[in-house]
Amino acid sequence: MQHSNAANRLDRLPISRFHKITLVAVSFAYFFEFADINTFATTVPKLVKLWGVTVNQVAYVTSLSFVGMFFGSLIGGWIADRWGRKNALAITTLWFAVFSFASVFSWDIVSLGVLRVLTSAGLSAMTVVAVIYVNEIYPAAVRGKYQAYAIVIGICGTPVTNLVAAAVVPLTDWSWRLVYLWGSLGILFLLFTRHLKESPRWYESKGQYEKADAVLSEIESRVAAEKGPLPDPAAPIAVATKQTKAPLRLLLQKRYLVPTVLLSVMWVTQTVGFFGYSSWAPTLLAQEGLSVEKSIFYVALTTVGAPLGCFLAAQVTDRVERKWCLVAFGVVIAICGLFYGLTFNPIMIVVFGFLVNFFERGYTAVAYAYSPELFDTRTRSLGTGVSYGLGRLSNAVGPLVIAALYTGTGYQSVFYFIAGSWLVGALALAVFGPRTRQARLTDPPVEAPTAPTTA
Repeated sequence: MQHSNAANRLDRLPISRFHKITLVAVSFAYFFEFADINTFATTVPKLVKLWGVTVNQVAYVTSLSFVGMFFGSLIGGWIADRWGRKNALAITTLWFAVFSFASVFSWDIVSLGVLRVLTSAGLSAMTVVAVIYVNEIYPAAVRGKYQAYAIVIGICGTPVTNLVAAAVVPLTDWSWRLVYLWGSLGILFLLFTRHLKESPRWYESKGQYEKADAVLSEIESRVAAEKGPLPDPAAPIAVATKQTKAPLRLLLQKRYLVPTVLLSVMWVTQTVGFFGYSSWAPTLLAQEGLSVEKSIFYVALTTVGAPLGCFLAAQVTDRVERKWCLVAFGVVIAICGLFYGLTFNPIMIVVFGFLVNFFERGYTAVAYAYSPELFDTRTRSLGTGVSYGLGRLSNAVGPLVIAALYTGTGYQSVFYFIAGSWLVGALALAVFGPRTRQARLTDPPVEAPTAPTTA
């Protein structure tokens, strides 16, 4: 066999039980990714009292965690290219779950910091792989919707974790450790792996057309048994034979450099903006006089908006141009974030914090769908991993800037900085962001050699 026509065969499938099972599995991984990424922020106010942790120490741990995320993104992309998307999902989820469990036994801020760096690397690696996997499994016309649906479910990990922390952290001097135990439950994702299929597009990109065809045939038979006869797929577009490994220098070509730089700016501003709110709000509120219990509880209430924002994204992401969704959401987040950070009225904190989480999670859901669409199969893991990783790496500096602003010029300047980050990202996307909707609807990229096959 010389081809498998994976893209067209997948794109003409109706949504079926196969897609829904895949959605549940990916959502479960996302749930504990979003759960685990917030565990440090929710336990820091307690550790300030128990271990005498300072704001600067929080900044260093947070910064190094994002260095770990950078390397995790690169490694996750490499694993996805080397061993496949499905195997990479299992490996990276196991990775972050194991180190989150180890965090339960940390004895000081240094040991906890080291384990958080390793956990964060796994979290970022898993995210890169999950974004690529959804992009390659779901039909092009609805992949944005199902990427967002996965995050609708997954993002519930944030408010649930904050509520868990609000309940257990104040109990005793050791109960904060239960928050990290909770985060480690992501290891249960391994129970889902037998229901997942390897990406036929990945097989195809490696020249393993027989394996791609076998997976496609199995998927098609399951869908046809549920939905009835399938329409014939479009003929593949002729390209070269087996694709070779994509070296890092390939991203320096103009075709890939522009989207890599643009997405790097998008993820840098999103990372600084999102983690500026989520990682620092509990600690800064506590530093400004609110009790530990109230600061955690208020932030927990605001994160209820997160899954609703993802649901909004699911309704609009495939209907309008993704770049303009991102621009609009970014501007609204900046405005709401200023109001959130510049008031100490409990009702206003909850209302504007809710809106920040609502639109930010919608932004992230759309960005997860938008990012891999700017690359072909050969460079998708590499380009997504590098741009997402650079975004995470930028926050190695972000927390230090926030700490310096807080200690130097006060609480309000932190939120001016965060809002400015969102506006920069929105401007970059408005000016340089390519449109992808028409390509998805009329001529999705197909990477398959010459002659077509029957489905």
